[in-house]
Amino acid sequence: MQVIGETERSPRGVKGERVTDAVRQAIQSGRYVPGQRLVEADLTAELGVSRSLLREAFRLLSAEGLIEIVPNRGALVRRLTRTETSELFQIRIELEALAARLAAENAQDFVVRSKFEEEVAPIWAAEIRLSASAYLSENERFHAAVFSAAGNSALEQLNRQLQLSLIMAQIATSMTPDTIDASISEHRAIARAILDGDLIAADIAARAHISRARDFVLGMPDQVFRAESD
Repeated sequence: MQVIGETERSPRGVKGERVTDAVRQAIQSGRYVPGQRLVEADLTAELGVSRSLLREAFRLLSAEGLIEIVPNRGALVRRLTRTETSELFQIRIELEALAARLAAENAQDFVVRSKFEEEVAPIWAAEIRLSASAYLSENERFHAAVFSAAGNSALEQLNRQLQLSLIMAQIATSMTPDTIDASISEHRAIARAILDGDLIAADIAARAHISRARDFVLGMPDQVFRAESD
């Protein structure tokens, strides 16, 4: 993460937003893994901000469900139970399918299409993704691009709240080049359907992609997940 270089104004000011974004992106990229404690002293030094500003960022990220504040332990990256993960996937399948359909409809607009093509350009790269963390960042951008092209702000907000990135970070160490390659192929199928304006194909491709991800994640051993009783 980069040091925040602007004059500090207030926790709700520009600098506060950038602190929140910096920590959020570190979680979404897999730099901080589920269950990991976020050490205030380390982050304030790294970002060059006050504890009050960092704690406000923690409060906002807690409201988003990305971290949890535990008494006597501080801020921890949220770790999901198997049940929570399954329930989130049930919702995500429907949201992703809806977003893909809306994006396919909107992609016939030149501005929307051009922006979408630019944002998903990395999926067409032929190189094998050897780093799970690099892929997590690409994955995050791809899904964000689909929701952006959908043109529904409420849907985008729901997408941010339903922690696909948190789920992916939780199983990042189990991802292999083959599983990453399968996911990228599915991203390409979704993108082609959107760019073709094929609402049905976009819906089918999105459902297939999230369903495969669900099966992969829920097939992980119990120790990957937070205990149901915690």
